[in-house]
Amino acid sequence: MDIFIPAPLTDAPRKLIRRAGYAEFRDPNTGEFSYVRRLQPGVFYPRFHVYLKDRDNGLVVSLHLDQKKPSYGVGHAHSGEYDGVVVEREGERVKQTILAVRAPEPEKPVKRGFFSRIFGGK
Repeated sequence: MDIFIPAPLTDAPRKLIRRAGYAEFRDPNTGEFSYVRRLQPGVFYPRFHVYLKDRDNGLVVSLHLDQKKPSYGVGHAHSGEYDGVVVEREGERVKQTILAVRAPEPEKPVKRGFFSRIFGGK
């Protein structure tokens, strides 16, 4: 499941996803960084797994649920869920967590006319 969070972002993407409870994970085979959140303390699987794609117009959070360790061999066997109620609920939680720390829109200055500047009107 891909979640798009429009710019502007308040912080670096890695800091934002960490605020949502994810820990940085470096794949020992590829060296690629991603982020995981375990469903139970001390148990590595199942876990939510996130890849971040920083874009000019925002952030793409690619989320899935790993049910068990991938078994790579002759065939590609990855037991990840990319949709469903559990994944959708987690995606919404992540999105709301990131949006909650979004920088407020800057206030636009109030335009005042000539006489209100002179006489102090509002």
